[in-house]
Amino acid sequence: MGGFFGVASKTSCTNDLFFGIDYHSHLGTRRGGMAVYGEDGFHRSIHNIENSPFRTKFDGDLDELEGRMGIGCISDMDPQPLLIRSHHGSYALTTVGKINNVEELVNRAYERGNSHFMEMSGGKVNDTELVGVILDQAGNLVDGLRLVQESVDGSMSILLMTPAGIYCMRDRLGRTPVVIGRKDGAFCASFESSAYINLGYEDYYELGPGEIVHMTCEGIETLSPAGEEMKICTFLWVYYGYPTAAYEGVNVEAMRYRCGSMLAKRDDVDADIVAGVPDSGIAHAIGYANESGIPYARPFIKYTPTWPRSFMPTRQSQRDLIAHMKLIPVQSLIHDRSLLLIDDSIVRGTQLGQTVQYLYQKGAKAVHIRPACPPLMYGCRYLNFSRSRSEYDYITRRIIREREGEDVKPEVLADYADPDSTNYCEMLEEIRKQLGFTSLAYQRLDDLIESTGIEPCKLCTYCWNGAED
Repeated sequence: MGGFFGVASKTSCTNDLFFGIDYHSHLGTRRGGMAVYGEDGFHRSIHNIENSPFRTKFDGDLDELEGRMGIGCISDMDPQPLLIRSHHGSYALTTVGKINNVEELVNRAYERGNSHFMEMSGGKVNDTELVGVILDQAGNLVDGLRLVQESVDGSMSILLMTPAGIYCMRDRLGRTPVVIGRKDGAFCASFESSAYINLGYEDYYELGPGEIVHMTCEGIETLSPAGEEMKICTFLWVYYGYPTAAYEGVNVEAMRYRCGSMLAKRDDVDADIVAGVPDSGIAHAIGYANESGIPYARPFIKYTPTWPRSFMPTRQSQRDLIAHMKLIPVQSLIHDRSLLLIDDSIVRGTQLGQTVQYLYQKGAKAVHIRPACPPLMYGCRYLNFSRSRSEYDYITRRIIREREGEDVKPEVLADYADPDSTNYCEMLEEIRKQLGFTSLAYQRLDDLIESTGIEPCKLCTYCWNGAED
């Protein structure tokens, strides 16, 4: 995944930019970057942050990154922001999104005379560089931003900084958020609305789907209005959004309470305590406990001094080990207890299965699992929030393949996604047996949608039901 932050200020923007970007660290662990524009032009710094937090890598760069405007990002993908010089002039560029038709766009650029791209590891083209190439095909930057929206299959939100200000663009269907904050003498643009609260900014404006604005220290100007259609990612609230953030006016923490409450209303399990798998499962579990009357407790505690962030290393072997190492059990809350655990989701199932077996080893009498969203069935086509390279990484799809073979028709997959079907119930029973749960019940999609309070037609639910635009 990834997140970005930008500032336009009458005075130095460096501290606000530094901490605003840092507040997006829950969205990625691979690279961080900052770019500023000051009296002597553009300056930029990019670091690998896989082995240390953003703050420690960039603290020594701040004296060199002095200016009144800046943009930056946390990225799980390519190095950015990029500094680009073109017929539009010089600018800095950072993006959040996913491009599915990279080869098509690269070949189109070659046909137009673009001679080369920087090649990343594995032969990959930097998506942000490709966005810059598309921008340069238009006569001006606003037309270039619109061309990106028209050209990209996937999603793309952008911050683009010129000497005259910062262009902010939300993805065409608003799959990811872009919000504007304001304080005396400065405006900021952010993925997470919570990133600027402690910096003294107040909520000012949330861009609509596809909207483009120009931001300076004096305010914002709309250059291209928002579209009517929206497909914001529902997983923002379920999993990767920060609890203090809000999207489309809906706070993440409050939504998770409602989600857990709706899980409890459909459940009649006999458990001694309700617990959330840290971190994103906790709020769902509080909502469940409040509704059910079953006490909330923490039978294991996340060791935050060395594992403060929610994302994991790229290698699966390391991910499995760290998932075990960072959770320390509380023996007196586990032994001879019936536990109900709520996790945000189940992907491969490996880590949760190991956690449950560990709880049994520590004396748990029963472990009931209640994921806060429906079974994941389809790899996301629109955002890079998962490192899964194949849909067969999902435990659901592996079980369906075992039952149906390799070539599964769309209508059969749809039946497995239907919580009222026999196939769905049998799939869940197989997941339960393979992972060793006492019982298993997922959140229903209709209840999940209701817990957001947003019209269903404005939410993207592709990863659960395969529903495209």
